[in-house]
Amino acid sequence: MTRVAELIAEMTLQEKIAQLYGVWVGASDSGGDVAPHQHDLEDAIDLDELLPHGLGQLTRPFGSVPVDAAVGAVSLARSQQRIRAASRFGIPALAHEECLAGFAAWGATAYPVPLSWGASFDPDLVEQMAARIGADLRSVGIHQGLAPVLDVVRDARWGRVEETIGEDPHLVATVGTAYVRGIESAGVVATLKHFVGYSASKAGRNLAPVSIGPRELADVLLPPFEMAVREGGVRSVMNSYADIDGVPAAADRSLLTGILREEWGFTGTVVADYFAIAFLKLLHGVAETWADAAAQALYAGIDVELPTVKTFGEPLRRAVAEGAVDVALIDTALERVLRQKEQLGLLDAEWSPVPPALAGADLIDPEALRGTVDLDPPGNRAIAARLAEEAVVLVRNDGTLPLGAPGSIAVIGPNADDPHAMLGCYSFPTHVVSQHPGVAIGIRIPTLLEALEAEFPHARIAHARGTSVDGGDRDGIAEAVALAAASDVVVLALGDRAGLFGRGTSGEGCDAESLALPGAQQQLVDAVLDAGTPAVAVLLAGRPYTLGRAATEAAGIVEAFFTGEEGAQAIAGVLSGRVNPSGRLPVSIPAGAGTQPATYLAPPLARRSAVSDIDPTPAFPFGHGLSYTSFDWSAIEGTATRIGTDGELEVSLRVANTGDRAGTDVVQVYLHDPVATVARPVQRLIGYARVDLQPGESAVVRLRVHSDLASYTGRDGRRIVDAGELVLSAGRSSGDLASAWGVQVTGPTRVVGPGRRLAPEVAVSAAVPVAG
Repeated sequence: MTRVAELIAEMTLQEKIAQLYGVWVGASDSGGDVAPHQHDLEDAIDLDELLPHGLGQLTRPFGSVPVDAAVGAVSLARSQQRIRAASRFGIPALAHEECLAGFAAWGATAYPVPLSWGASFDPDLVEQMAARIGADLRSVGIHQGLAPVLDVVRDARWGRVEETIGEDPHLVATVGTAYVRGIESAGVVATLKHFVGYSASKAGRNLAPVSIGPRELADVLLPPFEMAVREGGVRSVMNSYADIDGVPAAADRSLLTGILREEWGFTGTVVADYFAIAFLKLLHGVAETWADAAAQALYAGIDVELPTVKTFGEPLRRAVAEGAVDVALIDTALERVLRQKEQLGLLDAEWSPVPPALAGADLIDPEALRGTVDLDPPGNRAIAARLAEEAVVLVRNDGTLPLGAPGSIAVIGPNADDPHAMLGCYSFPTHVVSQHPGVAIGIRIPTLLEALEAEFPHARIAHARGTSVDGGDRDGIAEAVALAAASDVVVLALGDRAGLFGRGTSGEGCDAESLALPGAQQQLVDAVLDAGTPAVAVLLAGRPYTLGRAATEAAGIVEAFFTGEEGAQAIAGVLSGRVNPSGRLPVSIPAGAGTQPATYLAPPLARRSAVSDIDPTPAFPFGHGLSYTSFDWSAIEGTATRIGTDGELEVSLRVANTGDRAGTDVVQVYLHDPVATVARPVQRLIGYARVDLQPGESAVVRLRVHSDLASYTGRDGRRIVDAGELVLSAGRSSGDLASAWGVQVTGPTRVVGPGRRLAPEVAVSAAVPVAG
């Protein structure tokens, strides 16, 4: 009998249940809600009563209130000592934290948000970032990180777009899986969010119902999770708050057990999104009692109730005692929980609560250790800077950029001189510090104004706010226009203020009615454009916005999706030309503010037509981005023009840097299936590659494409590859396809099993001088 089995055999019912929930000790001190209905659902926790039975998890020991890293680590170590000493088996709790844009702790590095990861099209760099996040978590005693978000954007009005990687399943899957590998490489459990359907809510409203068919679920929303499970080695999954066609994900056995475990072979833990089990009773109305909610969640496949005990405690114990819940459900979840604790070393007799960062330190006086743990070291900042530079997207340029050496710069806009303009809603300064007035931000975050002053030391730089992000005030527009007219160039700093539950214009619970710029920002843009000075619009935002006249009249447009603590320097570097931009849009920029929901993954009927006066064609499409150098591409070529329904071919093209400076191009390969048994997207990204080239160099990009990548969900609900024509196109974006290669697929229709290929094999040759 294994150690886990022996423990289960010896445990009482209360000891078993205690391993299936967490407690949130600092929740009441966190200020405003940082989770839905947080303060409505808080119950007083009597640790003296709970701990003798054990404890499954500790919720956010660093992420609830601002605390010095070393002091927090000592507090966590002492909590673990107390937990071990109080219970019969001495099993430590598993401690988890948020880590969406870096470790959500005071003083920790604030990296770019996931939408910027997507803009980089660089999974390798995202993996490096995640490895550093994981190492920081592990160093202070955290075992599990609640990231990445693998929701595919379906409606950009949704407030949590900034937390996603983009609107394309393949981009989300590859970048998200890279993040998982990085976190897990540090010995920390990654957690996929939010399984599944959360981003497809009606009207882009947070926690709103989801009405999608099984085909959209299978072909758009599930693939990123499948790749992260099958190829990323992820060890935890968090359910979605959504209900899909009336069935809440937290109570959906077909999702949490059928697809996740039985089809994909997932063996880790499923943890509840905060209060999601209670929501089965409170919000969804599918459970009559707390015990009923607990039973439904356990049966569906949820193993751990987070963030604190509400339904898995006394209500569940009574339900088992009364025969309403089979103890076998508890044993099944418990086995997964204990097996994971065993993997983490938490069942070892020699396990120490002292984390690596405090090894050898005297824990008697925590204040003496204050400042000794650095969660924002130079190595972190270097990765944050590099990712920020790769994530900045040059959307439009009439030749004004790079700026060179202007004599005077007017820096105008509500986001010009605010460090929070660089941060998403899950960055700790926004998420927690903002609820504690007077507490220092904890890390160095230059504003865009400060970065421009450093980048252009010889220019006369003046600043006018013009308007607020969302207040609608226009009193400062006249001053901004006068400053613009008196300057050589204008940098317009526009966009969002991240927050939670209505405290911002982007972030969880901050959904938008339309994609017009918030407040009076469009009026500010129009007035500045009328001044006649070349104006560069810089969007510091969590979602794409329609830009009105700026889309065609601005001298330049730079999109920077909350690029983190090093973001301002990255943007300034792009404006000066020190950085050659290589970012690509992970979400389309709309031409109209009211065309949502819209996505480039559109079948013919979802595109522009003569029978509707609403044109969803974006102003700038998914995958678009400009450079300061020029690239020539050869035509894409394939090794075959016919393959079987279980065949493969290689496609390739040569990319040459024909400009006068080093740069990075992003080759995107799209698949078009002209005739299928169901309506399919006209174009769909199946592979991509970043190509770094010096002037006069070229390299060959090769992709080995298996017919599995053309599979889709047929009329009978099975995934198939059928015979017919396919077109593989090399694209600079989804709207700019440079060349195409046609291939005929032959043979009988094949049902694709669970072991299907999820991505092509991609290779970029070594760079060589351009011939001739």
